[in-house]
Amino acid sequence: MKDSLTLLSRLSAHPDSRCWFLAWNPTGTLLASCGGDRTIRIWGKEGDTWVCKSVLGEGHQRTVRKVAWSPCGNYLASASFDATTCIWKKKQTQFECVTTLEGHENEVKSVSWAPSGNLLATCSRDKSVWVWEVDEEDEYECVSVLNSHTQDVKHVVWHPNQELLASASYDDTVKLYREEEDDWVCCATLEGHESTVWSLAFDKSGDRLATCSDDKTVRIWRQYKPGNEQGVVCSGSDPNWKCICILSGFHTRTVYDVSWSHLTGSLATACGDDAIRVFEEDTCSDPQQPSFSMTAHMARAHSQDVNCVAWHPKEEGLLASCSDDGEIALWQYQRLE
Repeated sequence: MKDSLTLLSRLSAHPDSRCWFLAWNPTGTLLASCGGDRTIRIWGKEGDTWVCKSVLGEGHQRTVRKVAWSPCGNYLASASFDATTCIWKKKQTQFECVTTLEGHENEVKSVSWAPSGNLLATCSRDKSVWVWEVDEEDEYECVSVLNSHTQDVKHVVWHPNQELLASASYDDTVKLYREEEDDWVCCATLEGHESTVWSLAFDKSGDRLATCSDDKTVRIWRQYKPGNEQGVVCSGSDPNWKCICILSGFHTRTVYDVSWSHLTGSLATACGDDAIRVFEEDTCSDPQQPSFSMTAHMARAHSQDVNCVAWHPKEEGLLASCSDDGEIALWQYQRLE
């Protein structure tokens, strides 16, 4: 197997602290990073070089753990260990903190926008997931507090085209939520991981979900709707999410993040063994029991734990990563047939 990940550039993003997370804006023109230095940095391209366009340093008192762009690209949400979530509005090249969402009892670990842009989800070490409604005046109201997990909730992500929310937790499970009669309910619990579930990512269709864990595996789950041709039993009108594939034996430490490219279907992972790996679904495998092959492995992608990987939304094969070493790396992935 030839290594098909090529380093394009390395950015000293959050010197002397960890770089925790990265998020591309919807058009892929900007990349937001956040870190242990309590700042968010916005990166953009000038010629062939990625440069820091702005530093958002006034919003948080502690580590900024996650950032997420709104679907319109005009807002950035940031989740912090100071128990707040800040909403930043883009004004030309600058960003202004327009709202600070409070209510979680301790560290906010993740934030995510629904595809409509009208809903925001946050999760925390206080074991809860909050759903916020956004109105036309940019007012945010908490419409539901979900206490389905028994431990710290690490990550939340919305389905790509419907209002279905997924969360990953220290309790080794994934929960799915949807709105039912003006309230949000937990409609599924995905069990199988043997330790903390750190992150999750839907594929482009939203019919499959990848989850990654402290147990060194990635699991692929598939949604089966009532009356499905495969005969998978569903209770009532809720789909049944079933684990159809486990990627094991590839990672030597915790898998902290997984990113599923909506352009190519490639799956990238960020690992505590300082490596980045890319997997492709085998074209001849059964969709009900797919198999994935590792097509790229960058053993020393960073000098410390890799915390996040993020595929570019518009440019095939462009992958960003960040690490405890405070750096961002940009990679070109090329499938070598």
